[in-house]
Amino acid sequence: RKWSLSGSGCPEPNLGAPGSSLQAARPARAVLAPNGALRLPPGPGVAMTSELDIFVGNTTLIDEDVYRLWLDGYSVSDAVALRVRSGILEQTGATAAVLQSDTMDHYRTFHMLERLLHAPPKLLHQLIFQIPPSRQALLIERYYAFDEAFVREVLGKKLSKGTKKDLDDISTKTGITLKSCRRQFDNFKRVFKVVEEMRGSLVDNIQQHFLLSDRLARDYAAIVFFANNRFETGKKKLQYLSFGDFAYCAELMIQNWTLGAVDSQVDDMDVDLDKEFLQDLKELKMLVADKDLLDLHKSLVCTALRGKLGVFSEMEANFKNLSRGLVNVAAKLTHNKDVRDLFVDLVEKFVEPCRSDHWPLSDVRVFLNQYSASVHSLDGFRHQALWDRYMGTLRGCLLRLYHE
Repeated sequence: RKWSLSGSGCPEPNLGAPGSSLQAARPARAVLAPNGALRLPPGPGVAMTSELDIFVGNTTLIDEDVYRLWLDGYSVSDAVALRVRSGILEQTGATAAVLQSDTMDHYRTFHMLERLLHAPPKLLHQLIFQIPPSRQALLIERYYAFDEAFVREVLGKKLSKGTKKDLDDISTKTGITLKSCRRQFDNFKRVFKVVEEMRGSLVDNIQQHFLLSDRLARDYAAIVFFANNRFETGKKKLQYLSFGDFAYCAELMIQNWTLGAVDSQVDDMDVDLDKEFLQDLKELKMLVADKDLLDLHKSLVCTALRGKLGVFSEMEANFKNLSRGLVNVAAKLTHNKDVRDLFVDLVEKFVEPCRSDHWPLSDVRVFLNQYSASVHSLDGFRHQALWDRYMGTLRGCLLRLYHE
């Protein structure tokens, strides 16, 4: 339809958002001409001077491919070029002008939706955009999705203006557009600000306030946990580790080493490490400081694993160094700097020595299981529960960090 409007101003009320219902101001006076043009007769303030293409619809249309281009930070012109390259003009028979108009219309819609996506429950309860629930979920999930390459660059860093200034360099390094980097960083910061001081499960709080899937909420919980505790992840020796490796370890630590692991009524339960637990870990020092205890521990492990490890001789020769490394990591966690360097220390003290001796992952698993269990047979050791809480998590982390 073609709708003729006055040159001195449009008499219609607010036409609403793209894709929403449009209401004409003078439906009784509109005339449908034989050629299909919808015309208003001349009157005060009305002149036949221009024509507009108007689409009247009800449900807001979401093109997933265009949404992806918008999220990836492409401009309208770049998005149009990419759509042309995909062959969409040949597939639909549309003209380049129509494709340009379609892309711009989608971008306007996404721009207006963005403020609602910052607080996803608002998207569910607003009445401007009529979007089916399945489409709402898709919009939210994809808006908060992130690139592995990007999150590895900022994981463990303070989510502040200082880090945001580095986004230009991160964009250049990763090949991710600056606009997309900013969206992802702002999402991390927004989630962190909302949930950092909340009582209750970190994953549940994220799901409640941002309506993310369970997997994505767990990933954001890891990002929040790492940002709060400032774990070092950028050192060269840690570059072989993926975000998934760190997220797995974060989940184990949240479940076992935080305040929430022992008291569900404590504020910030899943964000802060249990300081009392970290202080108590100094008691484990006796496992390597007491020579008799260390020798007995070695004897128990070697007796149990003789003939069961392909690297038995290497393990026997390096047992004391490996044990000192694991126990000393625990004893140093009372200091913030040592907490931040946890993954650096684990790689230096355990992963690299085993890797240099060519331990297969299966032998690492067998050794860690026996190493942890044998402590229960040490008569002179009285901190079994503390040991289990520490090694239960550490064993899982080490197995994940050990890439053959």
